[in-house]
Parts: sequence; C-alpha cells; structure tokens
Amino acid sequence: MTERLYYTDPTCLEFEATVLSCDVVDGRTVAVLDRTAFYPTSGGQPYDIGTLDGVPVIDVIDVVDLDDERIGHVLSAPVEAGRRVRGRIDAARRFDHMQQHTGQHILSAAFDRLNKARTVGFHLGAELSTLDLDKVLSPESMAKAEAEANRVVWEDRPVAIRFASAEEATSLVLRKEPTRTGPLRLIDVDGFDLSACGGTHVARTGAVGVVALRSWEKFRGGTRLEFVCGGRALGEFRLLREAVVGSQRFLSVATSELPAAIERAQGDNKELKKTIKDLQERLAHHEAAALVARATTIGAAKVVIDALDGWDQAGLKSMAAAAVAHGGVVAALVSTTDPALVVIARSPDVPVDASAVLKALVGAFGGKGGGKPDLAQGGGLSATREALTAEIRRQLEQTLQPAP
Repeated sequence: MTERLYYTDPTCLEFEATVLSCDVVDGRTVAVLDRTAFYPTSGGQPYDIGTLDGVPVIDVIDVVDLDDERIGHVLSAPVEAGRRVRGRIDAARRFDHMQQHTGQHILSAAFDRLNKARTVGFHLGAELSTLDLDKVLSPESMAKAEAEANRVVWEDRPVAIRFASAEEATSLVLRKEPTRTGPLRLIDVDGFDLSACGGTHVARTGAVGVVALRSWEKFRGGTRLEFVCGGRALGEFRLLREAVVGSQRFLSVATSELPAAIERAQGDNKELKKTIKDLQERLAHHEAAALVARATTIGAAKVVIDALDGWDQAGLKSMAAAAVAHGGVVAALVSTTDPALVVIARSPDVPVDASAVLKALVGAFGGKGGGKPDLAQGGGLSATREALTAEIRRQLEQTLQPAP
C-alpha cells in the first residue's frame, strides 16, 4: 500500500520516498513508491505531474491507481528499486486543480441548498470543468447559485479534511450519499458543505478566488453547466476583454451596445448577400452569353471552359446554368481562389456526365463535391487554373470527340 500524503496535506509539493518497484507495464515504465504526494486520476479530478529525482512523471495517465491500493507513477525513464528519491509536484497544476475542485463543492452545495438540484456528474478538464445537475434550471436560478457560491468564497471560510468511520458517517449530514464503503475522507466547507471526497482542496474558500458559470444546457433530463474558478476565471476574463475591446473598436459602440450593433451588422450583411446574389444572377446571364459566343467546338457541342475571378460558387452555378440554356453547350467554370471551386453543367442534348467529370477532377486534385449528370459542383481542389482547365478539356475531349 502506498501512503497518500495528499490525503492529509494537499499543499505538500515535495517529498521523499523509497522506490518499491519499477517495472514495464503495457509498454510504460511504472514506479511504485512507499509514499507519494502525486494525486492519481480519480473522482473527476486529473492526475498530478512533476518529477522523481528529475525524471518526469508523464503521459495521459501519469499516475494510476493499482489494484492493491498502490500508486504507480508512469515515468519517462526507469528509476532503481530500493533507491531513495525526491518527488516534486507541479505546483501550478496542483493549485489549479485545488481551486476548481473546491469551487465545484461550493457550487454544488449552492445548487443543492437553493434549488434542491443534486450533482450527478463532475469533470475537471484542462481548460474548464463541467457539472451535471438532476434538474433543468432557469437563468435566474443559475445566477443566484453563482452569487451564493461566490459569497461563500469571499467569506474565506476554512476548508477542513476530516475522517469518519462507516458508523460515524451514518450520523453525519452529507450532501450526497457516499459511493464507497468503509472509512471516509470528508471535505468540510465550514457551515456550508460536507462531502466525502478523495481529491485535493484549498485550505480556505478565499483561495478559490471566484466561481464563474460559462454556459449551461439541458442534458439527460437535467442541466450540464460549464464553470471556471480562480486563475481560469481570470484567463476567461482576459479573453472576453480582448474580444469585447476588439469588437468595440470595429463597431465603434459602447460595451452595452454590442449585442444590438452585432445584430444590425448581421442584418446588413444578410441584405448585402441578397443584393450581391441578385446582381450576380443578372450579370451571369450577360456573362454567359459572352462565354458561349467565344466557346470552342468539340464534336457536336460548344464547350465553355474558363477560370473566373470574383465569383463565388452560387455565381458560377448561375452562369453555367445560363450558358447551357442556349442548348448544345457544356460549361465548366472554375474560380481563381486557392483551393478552387468548380461547376460543370451541360445542356440536355449533350452526352456528357458532369458528375463523372467532377469525380475525375477530385481524384486528380483533391477536394470534394458531387451532383448529377447535368450539373455537378465541388470545392477544395488544389491546382492552378491552367492545370484544372487543361484536365477538364482532356476529359471532355475523351467524351465528345468522334471516334476515328
């Protein structure tokens, strides 16, 4: 059994221990110590990282629980069994996890007290954490629980670690029924929350800093919310500040006016797109006539192959459709963008499969697309306009040229 130093002292960042064994397990070097301050992935909280005598504790499951209650440390290089080693915990990562996990206890207790909403799931991620509640709650309820959690944080209440036997636990008012049997490790947020937990926590609620809800949605009959605490909340604020300041600079409005300004800009953009589409459709008919006038003849068909600047896929499609409406025409139009767009269309009386031609182009130049024998379109083709138009011409000549 490995003595778990973090159970009684989560602030322990350096320790000495003896290496009981160091073996290769499933291709990984795993060292077992007689005592450790490294926290293993458990209860929704990720593992600690750090070093043993300078050897990094690594991988996605750097520290893993073994069946006999030993803790294995996955290392980048082996250490000698029987050796005395010094372990060092990554302090920033440990404190971040302590802030998030303690914040979760406080937030869960706030929802339980104010809304009788029980926590049924928790995950502490690398950037944000999620909490699953068994009820669907209103935005007002969310705001009140957030405010209550921060009230407890800012009161700087003590957070104690207690231990209780199974018999003693039956007389305690725990926020949720423990899932394990036997002696329990309890986290006691003074006067607010008492929960069985094996994770690492701050010594006083003030160290959590702030609890901030990022978003929430309905999930499996309840609510899944995202939250950040402490340093992560500061990082979120900085991102929002940069986004808001940048948006204000672009739109020339005050912070409170941003939503309305963005809505107006979206409306204006929608109108502009509609105007552009209408103008492109009108222009397409004129351009199509000019393209057909200078078309080359292959077999019995007039063939239009051209690379056009400034046209999106909808415009190319309109122009190709207008061209083939003249009858006896195949139109293959590509954009000058990189990667390129392509539209291939043909009149009903022309024996060309547009989708087959497009498939050959995608096979040669990548991208994707599809369509029918009379009209096909695609995008993402990595080729010069010269290479594209040359390959299109080769494909059409194979189909339209009369056999010798």
